[in-house]
Amino acid sequence: MSKEQSPTANAGRLPAEPAHSNYDVVIIGGAMYGSSVAWWTITNPDFNGRVLVVERDPTYEACSTVHTNSCIRQQFSNELNIRISQFGAEFIKNFREFMGNDPRVPEIILQSYGYMYMANTEEFAATLKDAQKIQQQLGAGTKFLSRDEIAEQYPFYHLDDIIGANHNLINEGYFDGATIFDWWKRMAREKGVEFIHNEAIAMDVNAGQVDSVKLKSGTSVSCGKVVNASGPRAVLTSRMAGIEVPVEPRKRYTFIFDAAEPLDRDLPLTIDPVGVHMRTDGAYYLAGCPPDVDPAVDYDDYVEEHNIWEEKVWPVIANRIPQFEAIKLVNSWAGHYAFNTLDQNAIVGPHPEITNFVFVNGFSGHGFQQSPAIGRAVSEHLTYGEFRTLDMTPLGFERVVTNTPYLESAII
Repeated sequence: MSKEQSPTANAGRLPAEPAHSNYDVVIIGGAMYGSSVAWWTITNPDFNGRVLVVERDPTYEACSTVHTNSCIRQQFSNELNIRISQFGAEFIKNFREFMGNDPRVPEIILQSYGYMYMANTEEFAATLKDAQKIQQQLGAGTKFLSRDEIAEQYPFYHLDDIIGANHNLINEGYFDGATIFDWWKRMAREKGVEFIHNEAIAMDVNAGQVDSVKLKSGTSVSCGKVVNASGPRAVLTSRMAGIEVPVEPRKRYTFIFDAAEPLDRDLPLTIDPVGVHMRTDGAYYLAGCPPDVDPAVDYDDYVEEHNIWEEKVWPVIANRIPQFEAIKLVNSWAGHYAFNTLDQNAIVGPHPEITNFVFVNGFSGHGFQQSPAIGRAVSEHLTYGEFRTLDMTPLGFERVVTNTPYLESAII
């Protein structure tokens, strides 16, 4: 079992230099969000222009996209995040249709074993119940389960400290995000988007507009709009336009393990109150967590802390599921969240003053599941100057300026 692999086999070698000196849209970063925005934009029949994607590492070996666990949930506490994920589920389940019914495009399976969001205090149980009401009003299948109801459906849990949990078996679980990424990138290129292997190092800003982007090779390209799709490196890109964005790389750990005594049914993505999560992963199981001390890390720091498995993860999962006392670690890796330190929600849309600088940043672990809806929304803004399907205005940069968090209680 291995982590998500970068799907570059069909991409071919990217050119280093752009074919033109000016573009309507220049996207800085070609991983999941750069490719999503590029595909949605170039396939919009009302968009008539050139799109350039600048990717510093076309192997994608050191980016959040290939270290993801590819999960999706509707268990959020605010309406916009729920609707974003609902569209994500619709997109995943109808992927080939969205991709123009191209027979080359595979069907994507959404394995809906659901999230099991556990509460061990009355206060957090009340928070889950409040969120469940919002989710239910929006059509989600979330139910609040008592401890006895959890035990009846999943008798393998140890629940002495658990009061209840939110659980949803409809459109929540795992999907093959790497394949979606591959086809967004591939079909964007087929439809005329240019991907180049280069790096943006500076921007020329005049009268509240980014006029051009300078590349590491020395070439400059004029741009109508520039999109910051730089993942954990978002602030390095925004600083080229004199903008500070509160996004930094935070390390997250993933472990794949085998159980000597496998469970007799799928393990929902279980969020233990202590901050460790675990789920079924094919013939194996997956667990993950943040470190106890969670600072920003270097952009190239993917070094694992192996004591986390022994001292934190294994004891928690063995306590929660006694059958997991006898398990064997088979793989592990560290990845980065593009962590929004303001409120752990995405920053989406144009800067209020440098209006042709567009953010698609700070997803804080929600990036894959939100990429269909937010890629579509950003493409709308690039084409029409406004959001037309889901209004992403609450996720705008203005809240960073005013230091007004967009609160979301369901942060993992």
